[in-house]
Order: sequence, then C-alpha cells, then structure tokens
Amino acid sequence: MDPVKKTLVSKEFIAFTASSMILTALGIDIMLPAFADVRKHFSSGNSGTETAQLVSCFFMGQVTQLLFGYLTDRLGRLPILRAGIVLYVITGFCTAFAGSLYWMYVFRFIAGMGAAAVFMTSIAAVRDRYAGDAMARVMSLVLFVFLFTPVVAPALGALVLKYFSWRVVFSIPPAFAVIVFIWSFRMKESHPVSARSKGDLKSTAHKLVSIIQNRIFLRYVTIATLLFSVFSSYISSSERIIGTIYQRPALFPIIFGSIGLFMAVSAVSNSYFSKRYGARKTIRILLAGFFAVATILLLSTYILGDPPPAPLFFILLGLISCIFIAADPNSSAIALEPLGDKAGLAASVYGTIFFFVGSGIGTFISNQLIHGVGALVTGFFVAGLVAVVLVYSTKM
Repeated sequence: MDPVKKTLVSKEFIAFTASSMILTALGIDIMLPAFADVRKHFSSGNSGTETAQLVSCFFMGQVTQLLFGYLTDRLGRLPILRAGIVLYVITGFCTAFAGSLYWMYVFRFIAGMGAAAVFMTSIAAVRDRYAGDAMARVMSLVLFVFLFTPVVAPALGALVLKYFSWRVVFSIPPAFAVIVFIWSFRMKESHPVSARSKGDLKSTAHKLVSIIQNRIFLRYVTIATLLFSVFSSYISSSERIIGTIYQRPALFPIIFGSIGLFMAVSAVSNSYFSKRYGARKTIRILLAGFFAVATILLLSTYILGDPPPAPLFFILLGLISCIFIAADPNSSAIALEPLGDKAGLAASVYGTIFFFVGSGIGTFISNQLIHGVGALVTGFFVAGLVAVVLVYSTKM
C-alpha cells in the first residue's frame, strides 16, 4: 500500500474508533443538563433521584460486555459493532420519546448494551491492527478524545436546551450514532475468519473459572470496581448536586466540564508516570493520594456541615476524579497481566464486573443523595480505604 494512503487510512481508523467510543460518553454527558426538565416533565420533584437512574441503567447494560466479547471473537468485529450501534440508535430514540420514566429506564439499559458492543469491538479492532508501543499511542489518542467529551457535551446539551426540549437533547446521541453506523461501511474487518475463536462454550466456561480464580485479577478488579462505583454515583448525580443541593444550576456545564478537562490531562500524564515508575508503583502512589484526599473531604463534610462549602467540595472532588481516571488504566493492566492468551476474555469479564457491579453500588449511593453529599463523601472514603488495604497488602 502507498505510504501516504496508509497514513490516511490509519488516521481515518483512529478518528472512526474515537467516534465509536464517544457514543458511551455522549450517551451520558450531553443529557445531564436536561435532567431537571425530565423531572419536571414527569412530576418527580426537584429533590428526586429518579433521573440518576438513567445513568445507572445505562452503565448496568454493560453487563453484556462478556457476551459481546465472546461473539466478536467468533463472528468478527464489524458485525457486532454494527449490531451494537443499531441497538443504541433504536433505544436512544425510544428513550427520547418514552411516555414514562419506567420505559426510559428499560430503553437506557438496552442502549447500554449497544454501547457495550461498540466499546468492546472498538478496543478489539485497535488490538488487531496495532501492538506494543504503537497500540499504546493509538489508544492514548482515542482515549484523549473520549475523555474530552465530558468537557464539551454538557455545554452543548445546555445550549440545545435553551432552544429546544429535553427530548431533542436526548435525540442527539442516537443521531450521531447513525453517522457512525454509515461510516462503519468504509472500515475493513480486522479479525479474519482464520483468526476467529472456534472454542465451544465448555472450553470458554473453563477459561472463565480460571480467570475468576486468579487472585491478582480479583484484587485489582475489586479496586477498580469500588472506585468506579462512587465515581459513577457522582456522574449520575452531578446535575442534582450542582443544581439542587448547591443551587447553582447555571454553573453545571462549567464545573462538570472543568473537572472533565483536568481528568483528560490526568489520563494523558499517567502514561508518562507509568512508563517511568511502572504500573504497580504508580497505582500505589495514586491510591494513597486518593485515600488522603477522600479523608480530607470526609472530615471537612462532618466538621463544616453537609454539604461543605462549594469551592472546597468541588476542588477536592476534582482531585479525586483526576486520581481515579489516572489509576484505572494501571489497575486494568495489572489485572490482565497474568492471564496471557485469555486476556481478551478476561477484559470482557473485567468490564462486566466493573460496570455492572460498580453501577449497582453507585445507584445505592445516588439514592441517598437527597439533601446533602454525605453518602458520596463516605463512599469515596470507604472505597479509598479498601483500595489502599488491597494494594499495599501484596508485594509489588
């Protein structure tokens, strides 16, 4: 292939992969400013936590990562990716025009299933085309775009909301997904028939058992899941925390976007520290920092009152979020490291536990955030404490 043409194809593939993975972030972040209007429309009350479940249900739909991980190894990347986009599009529009919150929950769960398929196959396609340092560089570019979405999406959602209804805001992610679906027909299949898995369900089950029994895997998937559970509670409740508890709804896009921007920078800088100090040493330092900041936040909340002063709360929350997003790649890398040829299946197990269990715990925390942030603050402290104990109770 001509070098110039190959470069163009690579750039297009990276852009396509980033756009595909954006569907997960876009399916959450752009909708957050509209939650107050959704509560008003369905008369759920301004202090209700019902809209937080729209995020939780989406995350819980990621339980199907395990299924899609199995199917994409057997059937190829593009068929599963396109099937996921179709699910995402149909249920996305159904959510936007649902007649009740109950049906919105149902459609959001199925949309999460579609997003899981897209997310899984996108990462697998990168792994098919690149390896080693090249894969790391590609994933850094893709993840930077993915993490930049929370910076822009809430502001875009708030802008659209000024001129249109919340239903239009909810329709933007599936509309964008239609473009990605059409774009997918320019992509070539990266997983040829000769390389596809031919193992039966019995052999897959044996692999699953060996993965679950691996102590290193269990240790680090537990750490990642606990941290994500509290972080997912913050994401799903962020609009209410800023708009209702702190009574600053106009500042929501600014606060949420600013934290997202620092998270993106933190994620990129982590690659430097991991390369210099190693993933295990880096995650120990990060988790110690996480626990320290969480402890300060807990003490501040119980000494100064719940909720604590807004500047203090959001500065400490921003630090915790940055540490979480930096620590997560290290925990996943260490968890998958000892699993060798089972890494693909292990990644889908990791993702399933991470999203499904984490979002379940996060939902419980979100339901306690009625008049203050005490439950969220306590969650950060407990998750940080358990994570520090787990990571420091094993040799490096």
